[in-house]
Amino acid sequence: MLDSGLLAAAAAATGFMPADEGRALAEAALGAPAGPILEVGSYLGKSTLYLAAAARARGGKVVTVDHHRGSEEHQPGWEYHDPGLVDPAIGLIDTLPGFRRTIAAAGAEDVVVAVVARAEDLAGLWTAPLALLFLDGSHTDESAQRDLASWAPHLAAGGILAIHDVFPDPADGGQAPYRAYRTALDSGDWTELSGQGSLRLLRRDR
Repeated sequence: MLDSGLLAAAAAATGFMPADEGRALAEAALGAPAGPILEVGSYLGKSTLYLAAAARARGGKVVTVDHHRGSEEHQPGWEYHDPGLVDPAIGLIDTLPGFRRTIAAAGAEDVVVAVVARAEDLAGLWTAPLALLFLDGSHTDESAQRDLASWAPHLAAGGILAIHDVFPDPADGGQAPYRAYRTALDSGDWTELSGQGSLRLLRRDR
């Protein structure tokens, strides 16, 4: 059973993951095969808590990888820029302090392993087969496809690939996550599972 305290903390946390999508992500992680859960792109930790609710129930860990300098849409002049996230000492976005506060306030530090790095750099060092991979990093075509290419090979057979912000209609949002989703699905290596909202779930067949 999912950890109810972490689910409540996730629903109350700052971030862009709707509660119904977060719950669907947590359920997918709970039902994934054995192995660690990994999240690419954690921002302030809202989606991390949904994954932590599953990790605690599984007796495992969720690993997050994020450089914490913000995606393109978080930079000055872009739609989701928050001046309060800029480190005045260096003039750059720094979401790590907010992420750490979110995880600590929820009491999830025992199940969350945070890696501050670019996702592709960690992927080159990773060896353990993943139970679930959640892609929610930068939303440019280059980065979305790079995240998929870097991390999908690390999923165990039967493992779950979750991709957030998948909008088939360009009027609803950016298309990079949608095109990454299509790249995976069109490869023939995946079976699509029931998703929720902009969250798509695929099971690795081979």
